[in-house]
Amino acid sequence: MTEDAEFVPLPAPALLARLGPAVADYPPGSVFGPRDAGSYEFVWLLHGSARWVCGGLTVPLTPSALLLVRPGMRDTFHWDPNRPTRHGYTHFLLPAAVRGADLPDDSGWPVVRDLTGRGDPMAALCQYLLTLGASRPPAWERHAEETLRLLLLTFVHGPGPETGAGTLPQPLVAMMAEVRAHWSDGVARPLALQWLARAAGVSESTLCRICRRRLGVSPVEALERLRLARAEPLLWLSNLSLRAIAVQCGFADAYHFSRRFRAVYGMPPSAFRTVPPESAPPSPITNGALSALQALVPPSHPGR
Repeated sequence: MTEDAEFVPLPAPALLARLGPAVADYPPGSVFGPRDAGSYEFVWLLHGSARWVCGGLTVPLTPSALLLVRPGMRDTFHWDPNRPTRHGYTHFLLPAAVRGADLPDDSGWPVVRDLTGRGDPMAALCQYLLTLGASRPPAWERHAEETLRLLLLTFVHGPGPETGAGTLPQPLVAMMAEVRAHWSDGVARPLALQWLARAAGVSESTLCRICRRRLGVSPVEALERLRLARAEPLLWLSNLSLRAIAVQCGFADAYHFSRRFRAVYGMPPSAFRTVPPESAPPSPITNGALSALQALVPPSHPGR
């Protein structure tokens, strides 16, 4: 698989009439091809398996994979030799954009993507395309092309910045698993360095070294920033008192919470509450590493 392409806007896809979105069934051992692709085609298996062969490239296909065939490819599908195969498909073109813009260079686009990633919308988009193609409500083509545009954009550029456990050293992942359990009741309590190191399975000095190298702060400071960031939606989207917010974010009282909030945000929480989000000071977890930590803990709940 190639690396994600540099982000560029994509022209709106145009469906090819009578070529999907639809479902096709093949009996065991069937072969389709070789053929010369004249359009783009998304293919995703619903049942069975297959091998897709294009030149010297062979790609195994399962229901967890989404394949994009590009115009000009000469390819062959070898369907499951032992059982029937069903797959969804849709053919489309990318018309030149207005004002004479060139079509995007698709040579670096991925050939296949996994449909099972956490937070990845592609599986749902594929299913919605099949629903539209089968039911064909009024103006279904427009809905399908808008869905296809989002599917193609996500396929080409990926579902978003890489976050979560995959970007973090294993000791931090282990540490955050225990933090998540400790915060599961909605209260983000402070945790001592000794406890965090034991959860991470390393010494305190090793954990501090990992955190400073990866996060830029100590483990205790990292968790405090997560706790303070949890206060943002509670301040903006609830009528909770500062004392109640302080307790939910793991601070002993409103005074301690306000003092630490001011130190990080540059203003007290009472003033922050009156500032619209677009004008507020930046979150202390805006860097990618701390955002990855944030993804591993349960969110705060405004109004609780």
